[in-house]
Amino acid sequence: MEFRRLGRSGLSVSEISYGNWLTHGSQVEEEQAQACIKAALDAGITTFDTADVYANTAAEAVLGRGLAGQRRESLEILTKVYWPTGPHGPNDRGLGRKHIIEACHGSLERLQTDHIDVYQAHRFDYSVPLEETLLAFADLVRQGKILYVGVSEWTADEITRGAALARELHVPLVSNQPQYNMLWRVIESQVVPAAEREGMSQIVFSPIAQGVLTGKYKPGRPVPEGSRATDENGAKMVQRWMRDDVLTAVQKLVPLAEQAGLSLAQLAVSWVLQNPNVASAIIGASRPEQVHENVKAVGVKLDAGLLTAIDEALADVLETDPRRTQSPR
Repeated sequence: MEFRRLGRSGLSVSEISYGNWLTHGSQVEEEQAQACIKAALDAGITTFDTADVYANTAAEAVLGRGLAGQRRESLEILTKVYWPTGPHGPNDRGLGRKHIIEACHGSLERLQTDHIDVYQAHRFDYSVPLEETLLAFADLVRQGKILYVGVSEWTADEITRGAALARELHVPLVSNQPQYNMLWRVIESQVVPAAEREGMSQIVFSPIAQGVLTGKYKPGRPVPEGSRATDENGAKMVQRWMRDDVLTAVQKLVPLAEQAGLSLAQLAVSWVLQNPNVASAIIGASRPEQVHENVKAVGVKLDAGLLTAIDEALADVLETDPRRTQSPR
């Protein structure tokens, strides 16, 4: 495993993070989930990402059980707050002070830890004053319950506004967690430059586009049994890629991956790590062998010719519009 600093902070994270969105507490049974967490630890992954909304808090509890007994100082545990949890009462969502503080206490209990390394605002909340949101995060930092503050899927303008206020409170933002992969590049033109100016890194999710960039989905063919596209929740997320033009373009990557001596999944993960503003790529897994395969992307350097060939293969199906990053209003 190799490690990168998170923005201008002193925190290092593993180049590959393990995340449990759409898996733990829902798609994957407990025993299999724990086997995947163990595989991540065995592979040298130290950074683990979750959120209270995943499986309505169950994913955090699964991760907490999986990491119990590990040396806490050797781990970086990340979680998020914003989306509704519990019975969806009026204060069970958003970035108001009450919800942030209570959600943090719930996450700490489920994760079986006394602090969260990076606590992330899962979206920007336009219904609450930004000052209220960031002061609540700052108070949690000063209480030692969280060490760093990050955001997720914020636009360039939201990052700039948030970072300025966070500096005034002496708790600078250190990271943004967006979707980013060879097909979905909406952060490149605005979000990444804004984050670089503010001393923040990206911790990216869906580097293999919910499995589409493994090449297992073929144009004109039924989806494989047991794949994410057959899961009730996962199918909604992967649907945007299940077009014949996208799946045909992805198949053009097969010889390029072979040329690099990589599987398609390894090529996809290594591709996002070529971006110097990306500190870590979050992988998920339903089987331990998926973890072992994807960590082989660590330290891979893709040459300029290969990167150009990837761009040419996917040129007609790329999503680059920065307006695709948005929070509910």
